[in-house]
Amino acid sequence: MRNKIIAGSVLVAFTLGGCAGMTETQKGTAKGAAIGAGAGAVVGAIAGKTKGAVIGAAVGGVAGGVAGNVWSKRQEEQKKQMEEATAGTGVAVTQTPDNRLKLDIPSDISFEVGHADISPNFRSILDTFAKSLVANPNSNVTIIGHTDSTGSDAINNPLSMSRAASVRDYLTSRGVTLNRIVIDGRGSREPLVANDTVANKAKNRRVEIFVAEPAPASPAN
Repeated sequence: MRNKIIAGSVLVAFTLGGCAGMTETQKGTAKGAAIGAGAGAVVGAIAGKTKGAVIGAAVGGVAGGVAGNVWSKRQEEQKKQMEEATAGTGVAVTQTPDNRLKLDIPSDISFEVGHADISPNFRSILDTFAKSLVANPNSNVTIIGHTDSTGSDAINNPLSMSRAASVRDYLTSRGVTLNRIVIDGRGSREPLVANDTVANKAKNRRVEIFVAEPAPASPAN
């Protein structure tokens, strides 16, 4: 049984190591399939039968492959589109570990210090983003505003919420349905770096936008 468990672990490691050059969708599928297959092999080995291990690996691979497809092709295309639209602006466009698309908007292109009005440089980015959201009506959006530590919570908490609300209102003015968007303001409670220099404070004044697609509905029994 020990050899079968080791084999399952090697399968996972080998597959994960071979993800270079894959798209995000392919990586997600491969990783999910590898983990599922490895887990299936272990379960089958514990059952004490070689055939059980093989069947377990196959079933686990299918289940893992399905789980790996949470990051959809639409999200991958949207990510590429936003990377092109924000190239050279300082906006970071990434895939989160829980398969959400994330836009990290720095303060120097989004809001003036102490204000919640969207800057002209930010509008063009949001215009492109809104078009991608309208084209993908099943996705949901979460917008979170942050401030640096300057000032009190009584100032920073509502300011961070106002910034998130400004982004929401701009997107809805460009055709994104209001009920798709959730906003939150974290004030200065979640800094990226220490608020010990002017440059670091600028990094902490930011807006984070997350886009997620709902999990597929389970078939009725």
